[in-house]
Amino acid sequence: MDFRRFVVLVSVVGLVFFGCREEVNRFSISGKISHAEGKVVYLEELLVSSSKVIDSTKIGKNGGFEFKGTTNLPTYYLLKLNENKFITLLVDSLEQVVVEADIANFERDYNIQGSEGSVQVKMLNDHLYDTKHKLDSLKSLMSLYRGNPDFESQRAQWEEESARIQNEQVEFSTRFVMDNPFSMASVLALYQKFDNQNFVLNDIQVMRVAASALNSIYPQSGHVKALYQNTVQLLKEERSAQLQRFIQEQGDNSPDIVLPDENGNEIALSSLRGKIVLLHFWSAVDRNSRIMNQALVEAYRKYSNRGFEIFQVSVDTDRIEWIDAIDHDQLTWINVGDMEGSRHATNSYNIRSVPYNYLLDREGMVVARDLKGQALDNAISNLLK
Repeated sequence: MDFRRFVVLVSVVGLVFFGCREEVNRFSISGKISHAEGKVVYLEELLVSSSKVIDSTKIGKNGGFEFKGTTNLPTYYLLKLNENKFITLLVDSLEQVVVEADIANFERDYNIQGSEGSVQVKMLNDHLYDTKHKLDSLKSLMSLYRGNPDFESQRAQWEEESARIQNEQVEFSTRFVMDNPFSMASVLALYQKFDNQNFVLNDIQVMRVAASALNSIYPQSGHVKALYQNTVQLLKEERSAQLQRFIQEQGDNSPDIVLPDENGNEIALSSLRGKIVLLHFWSAVDRNSRIMNQALVEAYRKYSNRGFEIFQVSVDTDRIEWIDAIDHDQLTWINVGDMEGSRHATNSYNIRSVPYNYLLDREGMVVARDLKGQALDNAISNLLK
């Protein structure tokens, strides 16, 4: 084949290929905004904590406008006339979105077609708007009748009604997320607020369902990344709070653990009161646990004769591997485990991975957790002073 013809052929194929690629992800947003002739309408991409202008166009004589763009995943946009007049859209690739509105009540009274995500967004916003309107009406009544002789009895009824309205909103939003965990509209549902301080949804389990589902199919989305990271952080805080509640309910800073050692003798964590104790969870088949054992051997050699003890809890299920690891790593302190994962102990101390530890003072109070390296040595040394 002639080389020049080959180059031309490759160029044509490339143009067709890239042209098709662009067309595959191309969307359009068009429609009519009545009584807005000559005004400029903007298309902004809604980011996690800001927005950026993508395009703008002047509205035509008949109110018509059109934007075209490309996206590889459902993306939040603002169709915006000014800071107070905007419509939130959730647009996916290939969607041909059509919006009809009037400038007078642009942000509230509009119709939308061609975008399932945008329809869901409108439904969520409309429902919350109606809820807020009902709540504001009750607040106005309470302000209006304050000082009346029967105000207190009336207020109780209004507060009960307010709580009912809020609960209905929570149920609606929860149902939406659970029914649509793979919809990016669930991100909006999770971050809607009754006011500046109070989110509609405070259920971490509902949040976890959506975060996990969305992260599995849209991991590159900035909104999904933020939701996932926020969920992980809240889960950590919740687990910490659960542990603190457990500790308070027990009346002790550290729940007791009673498990058999390698010789079958049951040993209680509480029997070590008066010593500085490292409560350490590990597994004989976990590489990081075995590496950590080397550091523990050094710490025990250094501090055991000064009142330091290690209470090491195995999460293993194979007794032979557990015993072999104790012998091989030369672990001379207390080692316990029921060879069924020591689940009661791990649940009591909210253990989600190993190795993990808690440092207890002489009264059995937890004073530090997840210590490694120099931080562990420093903490033990300070308590033994």
